[in-house]
Amino acid sequence: MDAVFWIVLGVVLAVAEIFTATLFLIMFAVGAFAAAGAAALGAPVAIQAVVFAGVSALTVLAARPTIQRHRRSAVETGDQPFGVEALEGTTALVLEQVDADHGMVKIDGELWSARSYDATQVFAPGQRVQVIQVRGATALVWQDDISSGELPEAKG
Repeated sequence: MDAVFWIVLGVVLAVAEIFTATLFLIMFAVGAFAAAGAAALGAPVAIQAVVFAGVSALTVLAARPTIQRHRRSAVETGDQPFGVEALEGTTALVLEQVDADHGMVKIDGELWSARSYDATQVFAPGQRVQVIQVRGATALVWQDDISSGELPEAKG
């Protein structure tokens, strides 16, 4: 009967993990399945609880370095940035006036909504700006230090 309890607990934790997507509950599910194995071998409830706690803790400790490595940005790890992180530091062409409230830029051929990183700056269409940060689907831009002049009209 104890094994059934641990299996049900493990399944509940695994299903709950699907909804949280944190990969934290799955580690306790592994502990519950290990405790179910101990129960199936006839271990007393106290030993089952120790197996559950021990395996859960070992799983968390074993997975922690990998989780920490994936939480750091590519800039911190020295890896090649990708996705939105790769856009930070690139230049963009202003298509619609960019100020603190609204704007539109073209980054590597893609249109992005944009806001001025400094609320006092306003960028006119045709200006080149640098992407400082991306928040959601909005690029926060700053005056491009390399070339503050205007770009020729982009094709495409």
